[in-house]
Formats: sequence, C-alpha cells, structure tokens
Amino acid sequence: MSKQKTYFECTDCGHRAVKWLGCCPECKGWNTLEEVIPSRTLLQNKSMAASSSGPTIQLQTLDTISSKIRDRFLTGISEWDRVMGGGIMPSSLIVLTGDPGIGKSTLLLQVSHALAQKQRVFYFSTEESLQQVKQRAERLACLENKLLFSDQADLVSIIQTSQLEKPDIIIIDSIQNCFISGTQTLPGSVSQLRESTFQLMRLAKEQSITVIITGHITKEGVIAGPKTLEHMVDAVFYLQGEDRWHSRVLRAVKNRFGAINELGFFEMKEDGMIEVPNINEHLISEVSYSPGSSLVSIVEGSRPLLLELQALTIQSKIGIPQRIVSGLDHKQVVLIAAILEKYLHVKLSLQDIFFKVSGGFKIKESGTDLGIALALLSSYFQQPLPDRSIALGEISLTGQIKPVNHITTFVREAQKFGIKKLLIAKSQKLETTPLPVQRFSNVYELLSLFSEIKK
Repeated sequence: MSKQKTYFECTDCGHRAVKWLGCCPECKGWNTLEEVIPSRTLLQNKSMAASSSGPTIQLQTLDTISSKIRDRFLTGISEWDRVMGGGIMPSSLIVLTGDPGIGKSTLLLQVSHALAQKQRVFYFSTEESLQQVKQRAERLACLENKLLFSDQADLVSIIQTSQLEKPDIIIIDSIQNCFISGTQTLPGSVSQLRESTFQLMRLAKEQSITVIITGHITKEGVIAGPKTLEHMVDAVFYLQGEDRWHSRVLRAVKNRFGAINELGFFEMKEDGMIEVPNINEHLISEVSYSPGSSLVSIVEGSRPLLLELQALTIQSKIGIPQRIVSGLDHKQVVLIAAILEKYLHVKLSLQDIFFKVSGGFKIKESGTDLGIALALLSSYFQQPLPDRSIALGEISLTGQIKPVNHITTFVREAQKFGIKKLLIAKSQKLETTPLPVQRFSNVYELLSLFSEIKK
C-alpha cells in the first residue's frame, strides 16, 4: 500500500512546498508552513469520482435567465444595513472578522434576532455552548422564538441540515472552529478553511441560502487564512475598536453588492451594540480650534466625516529633526512641509514635527493637503485658524491650491454641524451656500490668515 503524500502550505499566502521550510519563499513569513494531508473533498460524489468523464454542461443564453432579484434582507439596524450596501444580498457569502472580544458574536446575535422577524434564520454557535449563547441573548433582550440555534460544529451536518430545511439565512460563529467529519484536516488549518469556504459558497449559490460566517484575524490585523478566501466570498467586513468612546467601527473592505470602505458606527454597552448614526456630532464636539488645529472632511464609502488634524512644531534639539505622524502617510506631511518651506521660507526643516488625526482614523485622500498645511503653519506661528472653519483643497508641488471632489457633500455636512467658514481653492466650483468662503490660489496667500508673521 503506497504511502499518502503530504505537502506543506503557508498559512499566510497559501504557497505550497514539498518539504518544510523555515521561511516561506513567496511571502517571506517565518514558521508559517504547516503540513497538509490531502483528503477527499467534502460531500464528494463517489460515482462521479470513479467516472473518467463528467456530465455534459448545459449552457444558456442570458435572455432565458430570470432577471427578477429578491429584495435585500433589512435588519432595521441602519448602521449595519448601510455597510451591507442597503441590506444583505440574498444568496451571498459574507465574512465578518475582527479582534477577539471586539463584539462580533454580540453584533451577529442582534442582527440575527432582527432578521428572524421576517426570515427563517439558523444560528450555529461553534465556539460557545447554547447555555452561554442564551445568557448573552438574555442580556441583549434577543430571546426570539423564531430564531433557531445549534452548537453543532460538523460542517457536513450543517450543510446537510441547511439543504434539507432550506432556511433563508444561516450564521456560523466561527468558521475556524468547524471541522469536516471523515477527513484528517484540523480545524483552523489552511486546507480546512479553503474547503469549508468553498462548500459554503456552493451552498449559498446553489440552494439560495445566505451564509454569514465569522473569522479570526492574524497578528497583522488581516483575515486569517489564505488570501484566496477573500476572493471566494462576496463580502468581507471588519469590526474594529476605538477606545475613546468605547465605540466599534464596522468597515467594508470588500463588497460585491455595495460600496467598499463604507463605515458603520456602534457603541458597546451592557445591553449590546447601540447605533451611533451621527458620528460627526462626536467628532466635532472635540475640535479645539487652537493653534496647530485644523478641520478637514473626507468621504468613507458614502459617508462624509469631519476630522480634526493636530500639528505640533518645535525647534529641534537634535541633529536630525523628528517626524512623528499618526493617521496619515508620513510622506504626505513631509511633502507639504517641504512645499511650505520652499515657497514661504518657513524653516520647518529645523523643526520637530508631530502630527496626528484626531479620533484614531486613517486618512489617504489628497484633498486634506490644505488642512495639513494650515495646521503646520498655525502651529509654527502659534496662531489659531478662523473659528469653526474647514479647509478643503489639494496642494500641487508648484504651490498651487487645487479643488477637491465631493465639495457639495462636504459643505452640506459642514452646515449641519455649525461650521462658519470655508477655506477652499480659488478654482473650486461651488453652488450657492450661506457660509462665508475664503479662496486661495497658491500657498503664498495662506499667510493672510495669520496677522503677525514671525521673522
């Protein structure tokens, strides 16, 4: 009897090797290769496997396909529905991931409770017993008799039950704790995750069952398992924490049926996840309008956010000035500082620069260039910007200030929260607005905001 061949697979990138290696040749990760024993495909048809040729595929033209699309599943939790793209798309495979203890199970229990009012929902808890789930449900007031639970972790049984009962939605919390009976794959292994995800994807498409699964993340903060998992599923959502308000941010990083980078905000309390629909009200309440502070706006998904930029410049005491930046690409701040020094002759190259985005958000948009420049100048001259003003503009390498996109959305949001002045590019096209506007064509004109200029 021939010995069954094994191979080694990287848990980060999925690279396969015939022998164990300390460092993965593909992603250069250390100690990431694990031994994999090839096993038969889950629910494999024996007669098909024995046959040398498969059945003929029947092809169809698109005009013979029904164009009727089922309505999305709405939960009534507006922040969840927003991130989903207007509700959960039927027959989709969705992954929700995040740090341990961040609240994935809590949020899914609330979502499943809301969905069970109109849909048939099965909840498979592979990490907790039913007694533990009930304790959480009592705390969240989610004791819905229409919602059916199981602590079964055998994926074969889960799929067969779903094929027989045909629920509208099944929730598996979590996929790493599932095992495949009749195989030698270990729960959480690369091969188990790939096989489980593939079978759940086929279940969703062939049986018209929506599947929502939770997954773990790696120490780098990305979804655990090979990268192919993200390509197989329809949507990937990250639940992230923000310590200041004990809030949680639900972010769409992949969504075939909605916008990516869409954000939903929740506040973690004893009775569960509470929606925070007006996050800008929290953000704007903490803006200081002191020297070194400027207000900008960005768009995440379809939502405009008002964010405070904070800059601190101080004469350097060491040979090489420090550049410590949080929430922005430090190269963007260094670039803006170089432009200001080139054209305005402010000696920022001799200054230590500390820069951060308030609230722990990450900014990637170039439309915040003007806000970065004004925050640096405000700190350098120790003079605040006009009270309750917002800066919207991009700065070119030649020192010209250029217009930004989504200006109407930004202005509408700014008006809602009491902004009194707009600082924008001279060429920015703007509809009629009751807000006072100050325009700039280049960085030289920014000095007009500061009454006393240090020599």
